[in-house]
Amino acid sequence: MSTTTHSIGHTVAHESARAQIAGAAPYIDDLPELRGTLYAAPILSTVAHGKINGINTAAALSLPGVVAIVLASDVPGDPMLAAFAGDEPVFARDTVHHIGQVIGLVVANDVMLARRAARLVKLDITPLPAILTVPDALAAESYVLPPVTVARGDAEAALARAPHQLTGTLEVGGQEHFYLEGQIAYALPQEQNQWLIYSSSQHPGEVQHWVAHALGLDNHAVRVECRRLGGGFGGKETQAGHLAVWAAVAAAKVKRPVKLRLDRDDDFLITGKRHPFSYQYTVGFDDTGRLCGLKLMMAAHCGFSADLSGPVADRAIFHADNAYYLQDVAITSYRLKLHTQSHTAFRGFGGPQGMIVTETILGNIARQLGLDPLAVRLRNLYSDEPLNPAEPNLRRDTTHYGMQVEGNILQPLLSRLEQSAQYQKRLEAISAWNKQHHTLKRGIALTPVKFGISFTATLFNQAGALVHVYLDGSVQVNHGGVEMGQGLNTKVAQIVADELGVTLHKVLATASDTSKIPNASATAASAGTDLNGRAAQFAARHVRDNLAAFVGGLDGVGAGAVTFQGGQVFTPTSTRTFDAVVQLAYANRIQLWSDGFYRTPKIHYDKTTLSGRPFYYFAYGAACTEVAIDTLTGENKVIRVDILHDVGRSINPGLDVGQIEGGFVQSMGWLTTEELVWNDKGLLTTHAPSTYKIPTAGDIPAHFKVDLWDAPNTEDNVGGSKAVGEPPFMLAISVFEALRDAVARARDDGKVVQLNAPVTPEKLLKALTQAR
Repeated sequence: MSTTTHSIGHTVAHESARAQIAGAAPYIDDLPELRGTLYAAPILSTVAHGKINGINTAAALSLPGVVAIVLASDVPGDPMLAAFAGDEPVFARDTVHHIGQVIGLVVANDVMLARRAARLVKLDITPLPAILTVPDALAAESYVLPPVTVARGDAEAALARAPHQLTGTLEVGGQEHFYLEGQIAYALPQEQNQWLIYSSSQHPGEVQHWVAHALGLDNHAVRVECRRLGGGFGGKETQAGHLAVWAAVAAAKVKRPVKLRLDRDDDFLITGKRHPFSYQYTVGFDDTGRLCGLKLMMAAHCGFSADLSGPVADRAIFHADNAYYLQDVAITSYRLKLHTQSHTAFRGFGGPQGMIVTETILGNIARQLGLDPLAVRLRNLYSDEPLNPAEPNLRRDTTHYGMQVEGNILQPLLSRLEQSAQYQKRLEAISAWNKQHHTLKRGIALTPVKFGISFTATLFNQAGALVHVYLDGSVQVNHGGVEMGQGLNTKVAQIVADELGVTLHKVLATASDTSKIPNASATAASAGTDLNGRAAQFAARHVRDNLAAFVGGLDGVGAGAVTFQGGQVFTPTSTRTFDAVVQLAYANRIQLWSDGFYRTPKIHYDKTTLSGRPFYYFAYGAACTEVAIDTLTGENKVIRVDILHDVGRSINPGLDVGQIEGGFVQSMGWLTTEELVWNDKGLLTTHAPSTYKIPTAGDIPAHFKVDLWDAPNTEDNVGGSKAVGEPPFMLAISVFEALRDAVARARDDGKVVQLNAPVTPEKLLKALTQAR
């Protein structure tokens, strides 16, 4: 038998890497345009909240080449978007709810002409009172969804008994997705009132539904295709649907293809961001830093509509524990309506906002007690330790929402990183360095991550795939996921290649297409490979089983005695090439294609009480980060990062390490340089790269080491792997905690450090001079 190496478990290049480097991988704006294509540009509200009295389009329509103005009255179907809450109009009708809300479109024969004309539309809007701050929203009980409370035990009684208490607040800002490819859609009318939509979307199935809903059609009349995204990060999960609907409504009016690509400034002003969060907490703890009780208020800044704020805020509740056992806890979550952009999904989907407040609390406890923050973190980890000797079966291994933490590797993982990163030795070195330097100070932190994998909405945990084997032995796979740079298609191809026993170059993964895989879930929740990879594996397995039964019949052996490897098919009596078997099977009318379907097992939870098992498994990780701060300017820099992360048995280590590095750096930007600023009129003033700063190559530390935890997933997941898209994002909370450590060391007053994120130089300087 051949000993050809399997594809799974090895680093292979991203399937589009060469094409992308050569500029030969087309995105939607690169596709050839049909004759007669027109271009749209949005008409934006200039008021945060107001009544629309009139829209004067005369100046725009007078420009040669302007074809039409599209307003709410032009929507042929439902004027409200098909979002689950039904609270967002396709175009603003009587009222505007934020600066940048889309009131309509200008359609012209040139994109720049359309944009110029859109700015000539004169809006008559009477301003109404706008809610722009969290205190105002709380006072007015302004919610997009009702508040939610999750509790275990008796937090009040536990706080009363606790030897120590701390009360505090925290503010964590939002984050712009800043995908390199902006939001875009291209709507093409087809015969008999059918539609083809090219959408830069993480959720083509939802785009199909939204477009059909707005056009007053059945879903089967709309086909959505997406070969690749130039980045998504959650920003193209629901928000891409808006673009597709707007382009389709315009195309329906003018009866010609319409492309809509947002200018970067407009993209900032129109689309939602990561949810900013505000927190208030009271925590009780003992002399060792172990938590006794916690009362936590989370206020999610949701913007003017619900969008995905409900599940985002729910996941923040689920991840408020991070890696730690919370025995007596009460968490209240407010989903606040403000007159800003409607915030949406972003990598981590509320998980980062849940974890960071608990890491902040533990850091504060350590400083209050004069302990090493890592010691306090280790003291509070989930474990199999009994809660009390009298009840040995009750252990510190169950979350506050009732899910047992299985496959827990937190203690050994943190211990290994503590040793490999030389944490204790560096603590001493940093103390010595700080004594010798008066202006520059260093800090360090080692923080863990425990992140639940699955959509919290159970119905989305399903996927389908098609595998076709052609007469020459080549293989095509199509699935419901979307390739957005993360390497999903590469991993799926590796899985299918191994299942069929062929070399990777024989397998081609094709564009996401709603006419091939219906009702597909979003490529989100880090579940792209878990769901689509498993569905593709099952589809390939069906084809392989057909071939095995056929070959077994030829050789007089059972199908179980037939093996596929290295492009060959083996039985105890013969060896044939895979290509030859395929041709023989076809000649004997054996099915050479199949579908595959997968639904995640074990998960269940009560969405009214937020209790149960919402996640199939947890992914773990930890990061040790060292920073330096300038106590005169507030400037700061990450100078060393060591990461140990759990991806199970990696399907493609190179891709996984890339996701870990990228997630960490993106999160580092969220917590340091990426500041969203709205003025007192509700205008987002940081709406371009000139004012909104994402990390650059110069921000990457010279020492940036990533190691993978070498153990398979304890759950039966595809290839023994674990999800890797979102969990690494939270590793950079270590940057935030290291900055707070540097401030504490610089102040050397033993007091809690009050510091909000992102840690701009201004905020850092304020923290250096602030005493509690």
